[in-house]
Amino acid sequence: MADVVEKRLREYFKKNAFRPGDPIPKEMELAEALQVSRNVVREALSRLKMLGMIESKKKRGMILSEPDIFGGFERVLDPLILEQQTLKDLFELRLVLELGLADLIFLRKTDKDIQDLEKIVSKSTNINKTSFKVKNEIAFHGKLYEMTGNHTIMRFQTLLMPIFEYVVAEEEKQGAAYSISRITHIDLLEILKNGSAGQFKEAMRAHLSPHFERLI
Repeated sequence: MADVVEKRLREYFKKNAFRPGDPIPKEMELAEALQVSRNVVREALSRLKMLGMIESKKKRGMILSEPDIFGGFERVLDPLILEQQTLKDLFELRLVLELGLADLIFLRKTDKDIQDLEKIVSKSTNINKTSFKVKNEIAFHGKLYEMTGNHTIMRFQTLLMPIFEYVVAEEEKQGAAYSISRITHIDLLEILKNGSAGQFKEAMRAHLSPHFERLI
């Protein structure tokens, strides 16, 4: 019953145009509006609290709130409790996401962003240690996500990072060498300086090709 009432409460809030920050009716009023018992309403409200859709405020009572859309995802995104196929799917999702960053990056990149990437690239010169290459890859691509200026994309990338690290570590255990693309960070940086979004997309696809090849 609580499942049904939870759904009806969400519909009630939509129908009555409640927005984040708006106080919601008391339990008794909601029970009367939905024609159910107060206990069931209380349980349904408790579930919505767990989802972050409502919260209690001093002197205001319960208000509608904007939920953390990644909250539940973050709690379960642990490589140690996910199946291999799920890990592979998430890794592929990260790769596909990176291929779509170009337009936002070119729209919002700044001179400071380019300088930051130059520092990251300069540290990678003549370094052959695999662990460093992985860290450098993370630093460079993390900066690209930051350059989009999209906080949801940046948050999602942060959530997926443990998956990337885990997959690379597993490949090392299995004896798979960390292969380097023919398109390097230096090449990508040069396109960011003097090229176009279209050229960057093509170069990024080539840069990520070793990862795609390992997934086949």
